[in-house]
Amino acid sequence: MSVGIEDISDLLADLDQALRFATGD
Repeated sequence: MSVGIEDISDLLADLDQALRFATGD
């Protein structure tokens, strides 16, 4: 099972959004 660059950027984008939401600024 290979992970593509697009999958990684999607994952990073989701993480970034979650972090922004969690910090609540």
